[in-house]
Amino acid sequence: MDGLDLISQVLMALGWDAEDAMVKTRSVAWLGFILAFIFGYVGNKTHFCTMGAVSDIVNMNHWDRMRAWMLAIAIAIIGTSLLVYGGQIDVSKTIYTGSNFYWLAALVGGLTFGVGMTLAGGCGQRTLVRLGGGNLKSIVVFVFMGYAALVTLSGIFGAFRVSVLQAPPVTVFLDGMQTLPSLLGMPTQTGTLMVGLIVGVALLLFVFLNKEFRQNHDNILAGIVIGLIVVAGWYVTGRFGFGEDPDTLELVYLGTNSHLAESMTFVAPLGYTMNLFAYWTDTATIVTFGVASVFGVIVGSFVYGVTHRTFRWESFNSPQDMFRHIVGAILMGFGGVTAVGCTIGQGITGISTLAVSSFVVLASIIAGAAITMKIQYILMMREG
Repeated sequence: MDGLDLISQVLMALGWDAEDAMVKTRSVAWLGFILAFIFGYVGNKTHFCTMGAVSDIVNMNHWDRMRAWMLAIAIAIIGTSLLVYGGQIDVSKTIYTGSNFYWLAALVGGLTFGVGMTLAGGCGQRTLVRLGGGNLKSIVVFVFMGYAALVTLSGIFGAFRVSVLQAPPVTVFLDGMQTLPSLLGMPTQTGTLMVGLIVGVALLLFVFLNKEFRQNHDNILAGIVIGLIVVAGWYVTGRFGFGEDPDTLELVYLGTNSHLAESMTFVAPLGYTMNLFAYWTDTATIVTFGVASVFGVIVGSFVYGVTHRTFRWESFNSPQDMFRHIVGAILMGFGGVTAVGCTIGQGITGISTLAVSSFVVLASIIAGAAITMKIQYILMMREG
């Protein structure tokens, strides 16, 4: 019995028709919520923070949290490559692997997101974890980042994104997918597994050869669990969620906003959440895997905070602090959508598909954050 059979049997035991499109759509959303709940719970427990990982290196040359992030990437790459090899998912049906390589959008979006997450005190997933832990700053970041993401998806920022950053003169058109196996001439399932294992094992060696990291159980737990959650997300949307559209009778991916296979990402889903709030009575707007993931992280973090007595109310220190968070949130909303993902959406989920643009975005995010941290340090020293 594979995972798909198990999910179907559970649904039938609950009296639901596992083949019904509406039931499957709702099930994909609920499964997204459950996976994100675990993400939020573990994220709060282990203090998993991608911005913190960059900050530790820039300010203290300390790599433990970065290794936790790299461990999650390694697990996600290996797990996703195994799913591809086993024929469980098709990575060509994702937002990351298309033949159009928008390199300028990847660079600008990544840099902008890196600057934004530094000003806002954390990336998209960290904002949701902090919100569940009682951080009132995160409510402001949530709203402004979500709205900025929405207008970058389909509003005024979106016009700039499409007409300038994704225009034909700054787009590389490839014959096949923009994945490492495809560019290396190995676009097969076996080729994907080979490249995935090479990259994944190399990262695992770098991570675990460090004695200090091996002694930090929280970082190991965070890396393994978050990596596995990304793999599970691919299976839920790319395998279980693949079904027949009752209107067109075509086989599609049910329960995702992109109508493609998806996994964990936390910027565009904030925009879709805003859209859902605004058009709640419109039957065309539904709770999708991404939207459910947003609430799953918040609730998971909240449950951990309450049960372990770490829940604390926290607010802005000054009007200037609030202004920095608002600017950072807007930059993250724009940058995350422009780059087609955030530190999780591109930095783990996108890279798990071995898409070249995901590596470019990840490097740009880290560069944007590191440069901003250095500037902040210089300004702080001058004021001192």
